Amino acid sequence: MATTYDFPSDLLAGQEELHQVRAELATLLKRLPWSVEPLDGFSDTGGWRKVERPASPGWTPDEQAEVEKLRQREHELAVFVSGHRFWTEVTTAERVESRMKLKHAHEAPPVDEKADNG
Repeated sequence: MATTYDFPSDLLAGQEELHQVRAELATLLKRLPWSVEPLDGFSDTGGWRKVERPASPGWTPDEQAEVEKLRQREHELAVFVSGHRFWTEVTTAERVESRMKLKHAHEAPPVDEKADNG
């Protein structure tokens, strides 16, 4: 049977916010132009893979600030979660498993089919 962990509420909250910040950053980066600075478009068909990019107007100062703010918060949360005192209570052999469980703690637990069919 898989081990369950009693994660502290601040660690769970930090991990959940880390998921949210990463999702928000990924969404923002997909929306922004491919280059931070204004650059001309290009096409390179001579390599093993064709690469094309349209001209990029660059990011506005507000967009740059928003990306920087999210990246800074992501870093703060990653340091908080990875350096949390809880990890000193987990044996070295169990740390990877417990870290993976924390990453997925916000998800609904899988349905036990045996219990449902019983």
